[in-house]
Amino acid sequence: MKISIVGGGPGGLYFALLAKKRWPDWDITVYERNAPDSTFGFGVVFSDETLGFLDDYDNPSYEAIRRSFAYWDDVHVHYQGQVLKSGGNGFCGCSRLTLLQILQQRCRELGVTMHFNTEIEDEGQFSDSDLIVAADGINSRIRQNHEDWFQPQFDWRRNYFCWLGSSREFDAFKYFFQETEHGVVIAHCYQYEPGRSTWVVEMAPETWQGLGFDRMAEDEYTRVLEEIFDEELDGHPLIANRSLWRQFPMIRNRRWVKDNIVLLGDSQHTAHYSIGSGTKLAMESAIALFEAVESRPTDVDQALAEFEDNRRTEVEITQHAADVSLSWFENINRHWGMDPEPFAFALMSRAKKLTYENLQLRDQSFVDRCNEWFVRRERERGFEVADDTAPMFTPFRLRGMTVPNRVVVSPMAQYMAEDGMPNDWHLVHYGSRAVGGAGLMYTEMTCVSPDARITPGCTGLWNEAQRDAFRRIVDFVHQQSDTRICMQLGHSGRKGSTQVGWQRMDHPLPEGNWPIYSASPIPYFEGESQVPIEMSRADMDRVRDDFVRSAKLAEEAGFDMLELHMAHGYLLASFISPLTNLREDEYGGSVGNRLRFPLEVFEAVRAVWPEDKPMSVRISATDWKEGGLSDEELSVVARSFRDAGVDLIDVSAGQTVPDQKPVYGRMFQTPFADKVRNETGVATMAVGNITTPDQVNTILMAERADLVALARPHLSDPYFTLHAGAWYQQPDVEWHRAHGAGRFQAYRNAEKDREELTDLRIQTRPRSHEVVEEPAGSGEGRGTGRAA
Repeated sequence: MKISIVGGGPGGLYFALLAKKRWPDWDITVYERNAPDSTFGFGVVFSDETLGFLDDYDNPSYEAIRRSFAYWDDVHVHYQGQVLKSGGNGFCGCSRLTLLQILQQRCRELGVTMHFNTEIEDEGQFSDSDLIVAADGINSRIRQNHEDWFQPQFDWRRNYFCWLGSSREFDAFKYFFQETEHGVVIAHCYQYEPGRSTWVVEMAPETWQGLGFDRMAEDEYTRVLEEIFDEELDGHPLIANRSLWRQFPMIRNRRWVKDNIVLLGDSQHTAHYSIGSGTKLAMESAIALFEAVESRPTDVDQALAEFEDNRRTEVEITQHAADVSLSWFENINRHWGMDPEPFAFALMSRAKKLTYENLQLRDQSFVDRCNEWFVRRERERGFEVADDTAPMFTPFRLRGMTVPNRVVVSPMAQYMAEDGMPNDWHLVHYGSRAVGGAGLMYTEMTCVSPDARITPGCTGLWNEAQRDAFRRIVDFVHQQSDTRICMQLGHSGRKGSTQVGWQRMDHPLPEGNWPIYSASPIPYFEGESQVPIEMSRADMDRVRDDFVRSAKLAEEAGFDMLELHMAHGYLLASFISPLTNLREDEYGGSVGNRLRFPLEVFEAVRAVWPEDKPMSVRISATDWKEGGLSDEELSVVARSFRDAGVDLIDVSAGQTVPDQKPVYGRMFQTPFADKVRNETGVATMAVGNITTPDQVNTILMAERADLVALARPHLSDPYFTLHAGAWYQQPDVEWHRAHGAGRFQAYRNAEKDREELTDLRIQTRPRSHEVVEEPAGSGEGRGTGRAA
């Protein structure tokens, strides 16, 4: 087999040495445009987990690498004159040049041919090669030659950054935050060899321009940065090495393989430096490519197909984490001004991999400090909170209503009503979840008129009989639990007169359809759904009055809180989104015009809803489609409702159009709640694929939301909150007196289960690869073998 590798970076070299080690008789050649001792930048970072992979696949290079690394366990966050320390992270840094030299030497030992100072313009010269690996970097010439096939996507991120070095040594990974008159400047710093550290400095474009960096030479802006970080440098200089200002390109390719050509490393994918090194991702991809070739050594086509199939998901997960991480730094102003504890916790948990419990496992003292801050703040708000109370079990006040904890049963359509009437099913459904301990519980979207229903099975609140049926439920909740209950009112709009959820959801009824309305006459499914009636002013008056009538009935039924549904493409949402509102009158066009009718409804309802009872609105923060609601418009929507007197914004997303392209993942809508809360000052509720108490505590501790709503977890476990109380051994979580014996058993079993799980997690954590030099005569330095 003849393999030609274009690009002598870490990914290309590592694949070369693995392949040559496995098949010594194969002809493997690396072509690199630069000299063997040329490199740009300073250090690279690996985790203990990645070093473990390197040890598994080639021990000699692993040993050389780990003996050249500077190792650290702690992350230090320097913010507002304080230093918050989080241990147990297990990272190490190495000079990029040293890493390349180690891999080059290993390739020589194994017999890999390497050509340096060799520019490859066209892979046609490798026509006799069985496999061509395009590891030629961000500006890959080979990828460019076949751009129509690979279809690369470049997402040039907002912040400007540059790589610098310093002679300042560190014993931890350091985040430095300095506020200048033009904005915040951030430095990501770590030591990579004795007497040398990497400084990645980044800032918003406005800050970069305000400081004049767009007009300065390298030596000039280096001096300015030395002044900004004078205290942190402690007398040491910054060192430049082609330290140019750039904006990070997030690169994705629709395809990775063309015939016998495969992309590898930065030509294939990039990941932002804030979650580690792109070198890590490149070398892990090199391992995956090697595994694929090893499984199909005589069938290159199949090997490359398996490589892309098996590796793509992992790369996309890493890139998504990188997207979330870099967004935190891009939006630093959103978090600036927080107290140090939530700021540091938000920084550590920004990419979602590190959570409340994971950070406890790594460094209990760090989480304890954050928890102490959270408890202290709640006491300052007038609540009696025990020292060891987890964030999710602290109370929260909205106007005259106080919920006993931050867990919310999210609105969930049941489709079990007849003529809008709630029945025994709803009593059991809501009653069991109230007894299950949630602080607040929402009804399913309850419709304000017969033609406002989504399906024939939806609940309604347009008459006294429905009011009385709901009062039966509310009375049970109040008599048998401390849960507060919120009525969610809505109108289906163009998504009405459809089949129930377990049939063809969002599709029209086979028969018996009723007229539907929307901001504009656009059907949900073109050619299949009904064309909605564009609302006239008279229609608006009728619908507004329907909401007012239902709000009065909700008050008579005894509900503690009221929410108006303005999300998911339903009627009020259809006015807000530019995808569904094409009106040319005063209710269409600008976001201010599109908000006119939703705000009118809110204000009319607020006027009849009791002053001491809170109101919320549910919004779709994005439509997940180009041309939909923008980030800037989301801010306008949130501020408009804040100014109108809303107490809480329930931040959901999407479901506006059927061809949406959502970006799913754990807690995937939480960043929108974070944006609304911390940019507008209004309380928010996070919702969307939040499944565990650990995630609830993570969101709350990072101040990304004030309440956390869970839907499906409450379907599978009505006692979610009580079980979480047992898991965290919370003494003040009350169980219904009829279930007292179950509480004792749940707490006893949970304590044992958590101890066992913690022990298992400790045992399965990657081992430390730090070299510990032993006294003379006792043998060579070796890894500590401890979990890190």
